[in-house]
Amino acid sequence: MGKDNASDLQAFILVGFSDWPGLEKILFAVILIFYILTLVGNTAIILLLVVDVRLHTPMYFFLGNLSFLDLCFTTSIAPQLLWNMWGPEKTITYHGCVAQLYMYMVLGSTECILLVVMSYDRYVAICRPLYYTAVMHPRLCLKLVTVAWCCGFLNSFIMCPQTMQLSRCGRRRVDHFLCEMPALIAMSCEETVLMEALTFALGMALLLVPLSLILISYGVIAAAVLRMKSAAGRKKAFHTCSSHLTVVSLFYGTIIYVYLKPANSYSQDQGKFLTLFYTIVTPSINPLIYTLRNKDVKGAMKKLLGWLHAKENCLT
Repeated sequence: MGKDNASDLQAFILVGFSDWPGLEKILFAVILIFYILTLVGNTAIILLLVVDVRLHTPMYFFLGNLSFLDLCFTTSIAPQLLWNMWGPEKTITYHGCVAQLYMYMVLGSTECILLVVMSYDRYVAICRPLYYTAVMHPRLCLKLVTVAWCCGFLNSFIMCPQTMQLSRCGRRRVDHFLCEMPALIAMSCEETVLMEALTFALGMALLLVPLSLILISYGVIAAAVLRMKSAAGRKKAFHTCSSHLTVVSLFYGTIIYVYLKPANSYSQDQGKFLTLFYTIVTPSINPLIYTLRNKDVKGAMKKLLGWLHAKENCLT
């Protein structure tokens, strides 16, 4: 192995928020709280969907997958981030950086496609309610989720090796709090125009195309809802879709800005806070969005808590 290649395998320094020592301690506490909320909230939803047979429907099957994705997505970032923010060491091993980049890309890309799948489920439920059971059968649901995961792995397997093979000429400082693709590309000491073009093209395919499909689905749904004669029916349809639309807005609104904004107008510090929002904050509030607006999930939670309380009384 040559000297340059050996230096490229050294540990990276994640700069993160070390330029603001006072803010770093505050962020540590905030991130820890949001990470705990993510763990508790998403694990609770997954458990509810497993134990309550009333929630064994396509919509909740997709919701369970979203919760699992959010749980893994934040866990791929938060522990390393908290460790680096707590102590003076800001390093991550080369192989740890590779693993984080792969996981981050797989999970983020999969969520982009899964949100499209969830919008299609809402389209069928509202626009073709009589055919919902026949269309959204378990085999199709499983296939749609499999396609989402395959797209995530495919994107990661294309982009991650290309990113890590760029020459860095011994540079080790990553101007971010995680091994994110744009930050790693920016470290390179070689020409990256083609890499940036490929990143932009895949970003269009995995961000703007899915978002366009979601907006088209909800355009059709909105037209169908407006044609409903029953006010109760319109209200129910609105509540069914509003949770998903809120999640889509939070996720896509920040990630599109980070990945599709022109490089010459991109602020790295601003990008850090936006990335922090969609990787740490959004996964923690998704369970709240769904449980606060969803009677079925709240009913399942009350039933489970009542069962646990009754069992505790029996034991005592």
